[in-house]
Amino acid sequence: MKKPNILFITIDQLRADCLETRSERVVKTPHLDALAAQGVRFAKHFTQASPCGPSRASLLTGTYLHTHQSVFNGTPLDNKFTNIAKEFRGADYDPLLFGYTDTTIDPRTTDENDPRLLTYEGHLPGFNVVLPLPDDRDSWYQWLSEKGHDISDKKKFLKGTEETEIPLGRGKTWPPSPYETDETETAFVVGEVIDRLENLHEPWFLHVSILRPHPPFVVPAPYNDLYNPADVTEPITPSGSDHPFIESLSTIDFFKAPSERIDRLQLKATYYGMVTEVDDQIGRLVGFLDQKGLSEDTIVLVTSDHGELLGDHGLVSKFGFHDQAFHIPMIIRYPALGGPKGLIIEEFTENVDVMPTLLDLAELSIPTQCEGNSVRTFLEGRKPTEWRKTVHWEFDFRVFAERIGLPLNECRLIVRRDDRGKLVHFLGMQDIFFDLETDEHEQDPLFEHSLMERFSSELSEWLPEIPESPLVNFLATAEGMVTLKNPE
Repeated sequence: MKKPNILFITIDQLRADCLETRSERVVKTPHLDALAAQGVRFAKHFTQASPCGPSRASLLTGTYLHTHQSVFNGTPLDNKFTNIAKEFRGADYDPLLFGYTDTTIDPRTTDENDPRLLTYEGHLPGFNVVLPLPDDRDSWYQWLSEKGHDISDKKKFLKGTEETEIPLGRGKTWPPSPYETDETETAFVVGEVIDRLENLHEPWFLHVSILRPHPPFVVPAPYNDLYNPADVTEPITPSGSDHPFIESLSTIDFFKAPSERIDRLQLKATYYGMVTEVDDQIGRLVGFLDQKGLSEDTIVLVTSDHGELLGDHGLVSKFGFHDQAFHIPMIIRYPALGGPKGLIIEEFTENVDVMPTLLDLAELSIPTQCEGNSVRTFLEGRKPTEWRKTVHWEFDFRVFAERIGLPLNECRLIVRRDDRGKLVHFLGMQDIFFDLETDEHEQDPLFEHSLMERFSSELSEWLPEIPESPLVNFLATAEGMVTLKNPE
């Protein structure tokens, strides 16, 4: 078998339920659905952390958060870890990056004046960065300028047109953005990828990191009006629990869902429009592969860094422990492998499986640091002799230590979940348990349950004793590298 090409796509903040095959699904993703029909969809796929920086550290190193300890956006990633780009570069690939990995480099590997220490938006070592797309979006704005847009007020591109009147039955995020459907950030990135593919020698490795449907929640017409708020399901109501972590998270304005019902429903409708916009651009990119005869020998892997609460449990963003923030899609298509098409895998898979999977499919060795497993056996239509029955993820909230009132090293939670239940273990607070048999939507957090002791024991066996990294309390900021301190 010839060396495969790799098209590794991440879609930021994409929830798994956007791709579920159920009749009541509102959001339409015909191109991702077609990709799944030509390959394999992993229905119980989970990320290992949030937000973006730690989740991508797990994705790109194949290690859990407690191992890499890049715990938040801006926490440096220890240089001792290899990663997916370095491994493929060592095998004569030139891994190209379009977008971002949100990596802060190890400050011990450079001098204190290195500008990369002033941002969480650095790039993973090993990648050849073709198109950087940091938060300032300068390359996109310049492209819009070349298309005739006045970019003197750049902020206008990140919100809906203010002069547009919101119709009855629509909410605050309904107004369309002031550019066309072929001028979105996603269209810009995909266009750059296609241009590069025109003259790229095989085998190639492209990591395409797509920002949307990450906020801000805005999308051009007609996507802004594609879904009627009246047709979307009501968000899951909050539990009303008096657990201190739940109480603390719900008091932070940034995480609060809109107070008005129409705005909560419109938020979901707008998000769905953003998802469909991304889907159309994915279709454009995969269609180019098909048109150029590149599909047979190209591994296309699509996943996300984390999900989005989208008003569920009274919250937005991706922090905490609920499934909506950590259950994400994964689709893999690799025709040359000759496996089944349209297969849906119901076993638990994790983002730590991505790096070993791509290396395995390229017939490359998997580093011993990888804590996930290759899913190649599933892609070949077989079942592994042994596979995980549970899934794990972690959330480190030490940046909120002052508000929560815990020592830094106790600001962490670890989830152990299977089909029956879900334990949320806090290092500095009381554990909670969800009985998923009777509480599918996690609205009744329990402090006592007959399964808690077993889950706790199994979690203790799974979780190794690892000393804190000397980098874990460092945080890159625009003003310089700071060190987090314990609350007074």
